[in-house]
Amino acid sequence: MAFNGLGLHLGNLSLISSAETRSISPENFTGAKGEGGRSMDGPAANAARGLGQGWKVSPYVLVEPGATVTLADIEGPGAIQQIWMTMARGRWRHTILRIYWDNQEQPSVESPVGDFFACGWESFAQVSSLAVCVNPGRAFNCYWEMPFRKRARLTLENLSDEQISVYYQVNYTLTKVPGDAAYFHAQFRRTNPLPYKEVYRILDGVKGRGHYVGTYMAWGVNNAGWWG
Repeated sequence: MAFNGLGLHLGNLSLISSAETRSISPENFTGAKGEGGRSMDGPAANAARGLGQGWKVSPYVLVEPGATVTLADIEGPGAIQQIWMTMARGRWRHTILRIYWDNQEQPSVESPVGDFFACGWESFAQVSSLAVCVNPGRAFNCYWEMPFRKRARLTLENLSDEQISVYYQVNYTLTKVPGDAAYFHAQFRRTNPLPYKEVYRILDGVKGRGHYVGTYMAWGVNNAGWWG
C-alpha cells in the first residue's frame, strides 16, 4: 500500500506520498495554495501600511463578547497535524474550542482553550511533550493527529464580556484516510467544589472502539488534609 503521508516521523521521512499539506490562519482562512499573506486589509493593516502586499496585516481575529467564530472549515479527507494558538491571559477558561468531524451536529472536542492545552489555572505553565507543548509567551501547541473523512470544522466561542484577540494556525494534510483510523475526542469536566470524600469520576459513558490517550487534571486543595 502506498504511503499516505500520515504518521510522518524521522523513521519514514524518506518515503514519498501524494499528500498535500495546507495551513489555515487569519492570513489565509481557506488554506488555499499560495493565498497566505495576500490580504490588503486587516486589523493590523496600519502597522504594515508602508510595506505593500505580502506582509501580514491579519495576524489575529477579533472575537466579540458572546460571539462564535469559525477558525477553520476543511474539506476532507485528511488529518489535522498541528494547532497553534495564543491569546491574552484571563480569557482561557472563557474561550471554548469546539471541533466537529464529518458534518456532526455535536462537537467531538469541547473544552476551554486553557484546559485543552493543559493550562487550567489561567496562567502560564510550561508543558513539554510529544502531544502538547506550552512555551513561554503563552504559545499553545497541539500535535495530536486528527483524521477526518469529509469535513473538519473548528470554532471558538467567547463567553467573556470583553473582546479578545486570537492568534492561531491550523496545519493539516489532505490525503486518503484508512478505514480503521479513529476520530479524536476531548471533553472538559469540572466540579467546584467536590463534596468531601466523594469519588470524582473522570470519564464515563464512552462506547465503541478506540484508545484512551490520557487526562489533564487541575486540582485545587481546599482543606488541610491529604488530597492525593
